Amino acid sequence: MKNVAWMLCLCALLASGLAAGAPPGTPSNNGRVLYKWVDKDGVTHYGDHVPPEYASQEQHILNSQGYEIKHLDAQKTAEQATAEEQKRLDLEQRQLRDKNLLSTYASVQEIERLRDQRLTLLADQIKVTNQFLDTLNGRMKKMRADSMRFKPYNSDPKAPSMPDQMAEDLVRLSTDMRTQEQNLKQKRSEEATMSIQFESDIDRFKELKHIQ
Repeated sequence: MKNVAWMLCLCALLASGLAAGAPPGTPSNNGRVLYKWVDKDGVTHYGDHVPPEYASQEQHILNSQGYEIKHLDAQKTAEQATAEEQKRLDLEQRQLRDKNLLSTYASVQEIERLRDQRLTLLADQIKVTNQFLDTLNGRMKKMRADSMRFKPYNSDPKAPSMPDQMAEDLVRLSTDMRTQEQNLKQKRSEEATMSIQFESDIDRFKELKHIQ
């Protein structure tokens, strides 16, 4: 019933515009327009102005013959604007990635060749880091055994205090081991990430080239 009432209202408003002398199918001479909007209950309204509480919502502006002459999109919230901007940036990045794939590689085999080269290089770096860690672990094992002759590791009251140089060497060796362990962890993460990225590039390249 509400919709019927508003349609009757619209007809009355349009009729008043025609009565003012506007030729059929053209805007009114006095430039009168009607606004169409939807309230919070989903009911469509027509009028010569939009209530303030709906001013930020989608609006349709009609001439006196009922033809839409302008459309105003709803104002976006900060969250919506941020999401749309992120969507735009993601699209630009995908397009740039596609362009780079097509301009850099001529075949899937080229991508696989580069993938294997880089993964082999990372694997070699991981191997070297592991070997270095093994060496550091061996040194640490020996130094800890030697430190048992000194306080505070030796509980014998007559045991001498640990030499300053030995204490410094233990601290420095521990720091070196932590650094190499972090390097190893980073290299393994790079290896996993690189493998996934290359597989993704290969799949996308096949899509762009229509390769089964």
